[in-house]
Amino acid sequence: MQDKTAVILCTLCILSANTHARSETASETNSTALLGKISTDVSAGSIELVRYENEFSSVRIEPARMDSKPGLAVIFEGTDDLHYYAKPQTAPAPGSELQIEAKSDSFEFGKAVFPKWEIFQEPTGAKVEVYVGRFTVFVPIKSEKVPTEAAATEIEVKISGIACTSMLCLPPFEKTLETKIDFSQSESWKEIIFETAGDADEIIKGPSYSAWFALSLAFLAGLILNIMPCVWPVLPLIVMRIVEQAKQSKGKSTVMGLAFCLGILLFFASLAGANIILRIFYGTVLQWGEQFRNPAFVAAMALLLVVLALFMFGVFTISVPSSIAGKSGSGKGYSGAVGMGFLAAVLSTPCSFGILAAAFAWAQAQALLPATVAIMIIGVGMAAPYAVLTSMPGLLKRLPKSGRWMELFKQAIGFVLLIIAIKLIEALPETRRIGVLYFAVVLAFCVWMWGGWVGYNTKLLRKWLVRILSAVLAITAGWIFLPAPAGELIEWQRYDAASIEAALKQERPVLIEFTANWCLSCKTVEKIVYSRKDIADLIEQKGVLAIRADTTEKDFPATLALKNVYNEPGVPVSMLFVPGEKEPIRWRGILFADELEKSLKELSDRRKDGNNSKD
Repeated sequence: MQDKTAVILCTLCILSANTHARSETASETNSTALLGKISTDVSAGSIELVRYENEFSSVRIEPARMDSKPGLAVIFEGTDDLHYYAKPQTAPAPGSELQIEAKSDSFEFGKAVFPKWEIFQEPTGAKVEVYVGRFTVFVPIKSEKVPTEAAATEIEVKISGIACTSMLCLPPFEKTLETKIDFSQSESWKEIIFETAGDADEIIKGPSYSAWFALSLAFLAGLILNIMPCVWPVLPLIVMRIVEQAKQSKGKSTVMGLAFCLGILLFFASLAGANIILRIFYGTVLQWGEQFRNPAFVAAMALLLVVLALFMFGVFTISVPSSIAGKSGSGKGYSGAVGMGFLAAVLSTPCSFGILAAAFAWAQAQALLPATVAIMIIGVGMAAPYAVLTSMPGLLKRLPKSGRWMELFKQAIGFVLLIIAIKLIEALPETRRIGVLYFAVVLAFCVWMWGGWVGYNTKLLRKWLVRILSAVLAITAGWIFLPAPAGELIEWQRYDAASIEAALKQERPVLIEFTANWCLSCKTVEKIVYSRKDIADLIEQKGVLAIRADTTEKDFPATLALKNVYNEPGVPVSMLFVPGEKEPIRWRGILFADELEKSLKELSDRRKDGNNSKD
């Protein structure tokens, strides 16, 4: 444990100059991917389901009748760009379409009746069926399980799915809303009418042009990928590789070029394979750039671009394989060429334009064989220029000789890489951006250690120590900064002195976590303490009011209370107010998870008289 603590403290010291970033707290922004129950009454206002910057969607539940059948009207309201997916075939992932289920001990509910969808054109050019803005879903009551004599019957409504904007998709969410209805008044419930999805006759069809025309478009789309900004990051590496090839014999130069082309084709073969699996097992189709819906993939690509930028700046070097240098090598040069081609194809996937969208849309609507051929033809089109260039010695000889111009070209592209990396990070969910930025700084430092602290003449022991240290530091930083909030396990409330005082008067336990966005130790506390499921379960079981007190700014109420009420000099600090005790139990620092767990176990279970109900 001491070694782990030392490594973490080392990380904190390295990044101490970068710790005063300002952003919203995770408790305020992590409205998506939140699993939990929300207690609401039919007379209450709307409950917010998801939010991203200015885009949001909320829901409310009302008793209603449709076609003279009683049931629940689940009414969505939101902005025009945030949408839910209507069909599993075109949703981003299996089971991510909007789903609504209701259950009660007194009623048996039927299948939810959805309205007619709208057609939304994604940046890739694909058209999908979505629900957006204001719309209503009806959940009918099929029968009464138990005669309902009570005036109000409790009902749970579970809503799940994925919400997306035109730029990105938010993490999956699943929320359960609790409400009550008076079934004795069902005859007076208002009647609702809307066009149902069963009435929708608009079906997305593939383009009607011929196969030969579609395959020609696919080849042209592959050619154009070579000049798209997405491929710029590897252009210097490709140019250097081709220049080096020009020094080799015609046969070796040709084989190296074909190896590079093979890497491109392997990527498109992977896409074709993924499309086959999705079609056969999940009844959906692959969409161009689908992997960029995954925040983990986007973050990984952004970090890869940062590392490539450091290579362009000369922070570290990649030795030219012996097979390229003309020595009898082990063949690593060929595997390197394949890998470079694969990387070039991967980086091309964010690029979308009319011809590519048209070719891919045609492939989506075809049977497996022509769809696979069309996807592979895109790869052939992308690989063709390199195959031609490396197989014609006359063209290679006309390339300018390597020199100062190549070094300047590399460094200039390095800045382009950083711009593209920032754009990728900008597309991440807000709760992940800061962590990825912090890790990018630590990763850059580790790469500098790896390549700059040792040389060819460095003693082997020192070389191993430096590189092991850089790897451990990178892994530790990734453990701290990169994990995505898969959903808050604890239902944190904002700091409010009145709520705390009311809970204490009701003899309800109160847990306050004082934190700040610029506090790296606070982020570690959230990772190793409050992300533990056993602690979250105890907080739920004991009916503890959990308060996340944000002290990012000096004039925040929590900041003033930390200093003037609780006499604490700084964060992180957590306090547990136990009923009957005058002073709270306090934990400073980061290593107190077991002590908190022990204190929570000693609390009485949630009382059933209603005093400890959630706010």
